Order: sequence, then C-alpha cells, then structure tokens
Amino acid sequence: MIEPDTIKLLRECDAGIKMGVTSIDDVMPHVRSEKLKACLKDCKEQHEKLRVDMEELLSEYRDDGKEPNPIAKGMSWMKTNVKLGIDDTDKTVADLITDGCNMGVKSLCRYLNQYEAAEEKVKDIAKRLIKMEEKLAIEMRQFL
Repeated sequence: MIEPDTIKLLRECDAGIKMGVTSIDDVMPHVRSEKLKACLKDCKEQHEKLRVDMEELLSEYRDDGKEPNPIAKGMSWMKTNVKLGIDDTDKTVADLITDGCNMGVKSLCRYLNQYEAAEEKVKDIAKRLIKMEEKLAIEMRQFL
C-alpha cells in the first residue's frame, strides 16, 4: 500500500517546482545582466529536469500532481509586478528570487517534516529541490 504521505509530499514538490519555474519566467523579461540571465536559465532547466523525475513518480502512483495555490501564485505575481514597477533593476529581480527561494525552502522543509512517512525516493526529490533553492538564493547575493 502506498503511504498517503508519499503522495502528499510528491504533490507539494510538484507545486513548488511549478511555482519556481513560473517565478523565473515572470522576472526574466526584466533581467539585464547576461550573468543573471544565465543563472536563472540554468536553475529553470534544473527544475524542469527534476520535474521529469517527479512526473515518473506521479505516474507510478497514478496521481496528477498539484498546481500551486492560486492565492500564493497571485500574491507572488502582484509582488513581482509592483516591485519591478517601482524599481526595474537586476537588484530587484535578485531580491524577488531570493525571497521566493527562502519561502520555497521553508515550505518544503515543513512538508518534509510533516510527511515523514513518505517513501525515501520522494523525500530525496524534496531534498534535491531544497538544495536547488538554497543554491539559487546564494547565487543571487552577488546581484543584490
């Protein structure tokens, strides 16, 4: 029998990856620095590769995954547009991405603790996603 925690954690990882990719897509048109652009593009590609692994597991468990919370998604979009409307710079982009990474890490750690009975291969995906977000937040520091 599949542990319910496995599916729940997998869904949260799915929503987190989708939110991260959407956030990168939202800020990309505002990026001026080629170095920042390359960094964000690389991170997006890593998220999409992890998503492929995750989709295999979702299929294995016969689950469709989860879309990000519409309220969180809307608030993120609004914050991005307001901040970039006031100060359309790479510094603002880096600040927004850093905030998103920190929120993602916080949420994923909470879910990892909450769904402790999840299978190890799903916990591994959550941990890989956490590491990606932490790494991106560190890379953003040079643009702040």
